[in-house]
Amino acid sequence: MISIYQALAEIEKNNESAALCTVTSSEGSTPRHVGSKMLVYPDGKFIGTVGGGDLEHRVLDEAWMSISDGQPRKLHYNMADPSRGDVGVCGGQVEVFVEPILPAPLLVVIGAGHVGKAVVHLAKWLGFRVAVNDDRVEFCNAESTPEADAYYPVTMDELPKHIKIDKRTILILTTRGSAIDASGLAPLLDSPAAYIGVIGSRRRWATTVKALKEKGVSEDKIAKVRSPMGLELQAETPEEIAVSIMAEVMMIKDKGTGKSMRSEK
Repeated sequence: MISIYQALAEIEKNNESAALCTVTSSEGSTPRHVGSKMLVYPDGKFIGTVGGGDLEHRVLDEAWMSISDGQPRKLHYNMADPSRGDVGVCGGQVEVFVEPILPAPLLVVIGAGHVGKAVVHLAKWLGFRVAVNDDRVEFCNAESTPEADAYYPVTMDELPKHIKIDKRTILILTTRGSAIDASGLAPLLDSPAAYIGVIGSRRRWATTVKALKEKGVSEDKIAKVRSPMGLELQAETPEEIAVSIMAEVMMIKDKGTGKSMRSEK
């Protein structure tokens, strides 16, 4: 059996998820000492133990919730009287810290033109896993668009067949025109992506919306899209536009406000 530390290294290497549960406090009679660890996988498997019995079952439930919502947890349990909800009869108290182990969010740049390439560069520098999608093979490769982790030279509507889009996935459309967006967006709107942004003017987006509605796409699904995407920075160059886009992505991901840090008097 591999150790927890070896398993953690494999999880990081393979961009997988888990939760690390550690006993951080132990008073009186408890089943495990401080520092005891249990690594929990999303499929129900786990390595190690924090004490067994009802204690462990409750920690496992919290660990799976932590993997799902990405939030750590500090758990406190009494072990004296099960009739009042305690997890055992040892007589002590135990605290367990549950830490979600999650891969960096996946950011997919759809459209590898000038702005798309700048977004790839900046997103990678900011620590995202980055994939590139473009139906033009000559644009969607490591030579033309370096720094990405993966390349998908397929049409946009085919993308969900190649990438698992989850609630942490960020979709950045820097395509070459409204017609491309209108023909490929619908399948992406069915996904739980955390962010879907489309480059272009309000007029271009209005044209895309009209085409999507003609295809039967609902208002609710269309409302998932942020377009024009980015924060207002008066950006002009591809690099400046990439900063505007990634600033909005980070604001939404980390629940920022986008306001100036300067104190208002």
